Amino acid sequence: RFFKTRSLAAAAIDGGKVEVNGDRAKRAKEVRAGDRVRVRIGLYEHIVDVRGVALRRGSATVAHELYEETPESVRARAAKHEQMALLPSAFSPAAG
Repeated sequence: RFFKTRSLAAAAIDGGKVEVNGDRAKRAKEVRAGDRVRVRIGLYEHIVDVRGVALRRGSATVAHELYEETPESVRARAAKHEQMALLPSAFSPAAG
């Protein structure tokens, strides 16, 4: 559960920011245990392996137990975070 609402998740899917097993996701795409999901949120990318699927929508804590982020994804996000921290605030994408 990377998005607070279903409409935000739908917008990300429609915008091509979500892939399942290397293919662009569609709203009706059923995700199964064993699938690899790539989610781009802003400058960051999360790559997770699905462990299980809940029968109904639940809390973020419960959802987190259903997937595992790959070690490569964690390292890449940490490196990106460090790069962004080194940028002067004038060059930060959030500045404006």
